[in-house]
Amino acid sequence: MTKLSVILPTYNERENIPELIDALHATLSPWNWEYELVVVDDNSPDGTAGVVRSRYGDDPHVALLVRTDGRGLATAIRYGIERATGDTVVCMDTDFNHDPAMIPQMVKFLEFYDLVIGSRFVMRGGMEDRFRQFSSGVYNFGIRLLFRTPVHENLSGFFAMSREKILSMPLDDIFYGYGDYFIRLIMVSWRRDYNILEVPVFYRLRMHGHSKTQFVSTLIQYTRALFSLWIKLWQGRMK
Repeated sequence: MTKLSVILPTYNERENIPELIDALHATLSPWNWEYELVVVDDNSPDGTAGVVRSRYGDDPHVALLVRTDGRGLATAIRYGIERATGDTVVCMDTDFNHDPAMIPQMVKFLEFYDLVIGSRFVMRGGMEDRFRQFSSGVYNFGIRLLFRTPVHENLSGFFAMSREKILSMPLDDIFYGYGDYFIRLIMVSWRRDYNILEVPVFYRLRMHGHSKTQFVSTLIQYTRALFSLWIKLWQGRMK
């Protein structure tokens, strides 16, 4: 690795983003890596971009990208990856579900693996929210049965990967919708015989603000995405 890019998609995260950026600096600085924190904000009405600009405008490690003509988690992540300058990419949530302290370990494992996933469903992984852990576990089990893959965690969106490998994928077929993009990214990686590793992560409760994930609507959206993906794979339209 010559440079690491951490992609941080935001929408109404003005309370969380400064603490997260500070935590990322504290985690990454001791490693003497060249790195950038790419904040992709979907023009948040709470002024998230303004907070980042005022606090980190002179920070060479922080790149702020504000989208005014689009909105959505998956497309924001793609937007950040395409404009990142690192050869290694880490994508993570900005609500402290994903622990910044895990990033060095995940990046180091890329020496031996093509895709490293932060997983709640391997030994020592988990969540504080027991209902979400149970429901997500059941859903992940269903995904494994449907696609016959060995991956336990298809929903987290916390991963490390070579930027070159990501950009070689069919981006239009992956990066749309919400967190369901991650299911498609894993499936393409698996079908390309990429070496995939899951490392244990533990999700704590959101520090500030409210989750933007609505359980029932997200369940319906993900289920539609699963069957659409299954049809594409069966028809050989996605590789």
